[in-house]
Amino acid sequence: MPDTGPMRRRVMYVEHKPAVHNEDGAAWIGWVTFSKTGRTVYTRGLRLQRWPGLFCGNHLDRDTGEKYWVSGVKRRGSNRLYGNAPVEVEPDARAEYERITARR
Repeated sequence: MPDTGPMRRRVMYVEHKPAVHNEDGAAWIGWVTFSKTGRTVYTRGLRLQRWPGLFCGNHLDRDTGEKYWVSGVKRRGSNRLYGNAPVEVEPDARAEYERITARR
């Protein structure tokens, strides 16, 4: 991740959108940081760039071209875009995730 000074940080939902559309991709809720412009999201060593108009994803991995869905955490808990596989909540984000979902 490039050094751009203080970066905005937020707990977000991230879902990998595999090339095979009937498969559930890995999904997690965790801390992400944003580039200065807000168009690039950094999480788990990934550089996910906002790409308007993508089908089945709204970000592309800048290194691999794979698609990801990145969104705010839903208070009702139904974060998955497609499928119903489990969603991991990263341990360091659990308290913030519970704070967000408690405001239902």
